[in-house]
Amino acid sequence: MRESIYQLDLIKRLRDRFPGCVILKNDPSFIQGIPDLIILYGDKWAMLEVKPRASAPTRPNQPYFVEKFNEMSFAAFINPDNEEEVLDALQSSFGSPG
Repeated sequence: MRESIYQLDLIKRLRDRFPGCVILKNDPSFIQGIPDLIILYGDKWAMLEVKPRASAPTRPNQPYFVEKFNEMSFAAFINPDNEEEVLDALQSSFGSPG
């Protein structure tokens, strides 16, 4: 599956799971390695780096930024294999019944 297709499907699932959330797509050419998506939900936020499969390579700085933003709020790599686990953790972070 291509990343862009998975990302669109994931955005739909995020909107269903977190009604009223705002999802922003980051420009990868602005700051290299910044995660793909920012999810704003109530007074909380999270960032997700979307990968089409668990074995997809990471780009330079992606692990650094995911770790940094996870310390600040919530951030994770997400792919079809770990999606439910990441979304459950995100739901817990947001304090949402989902």
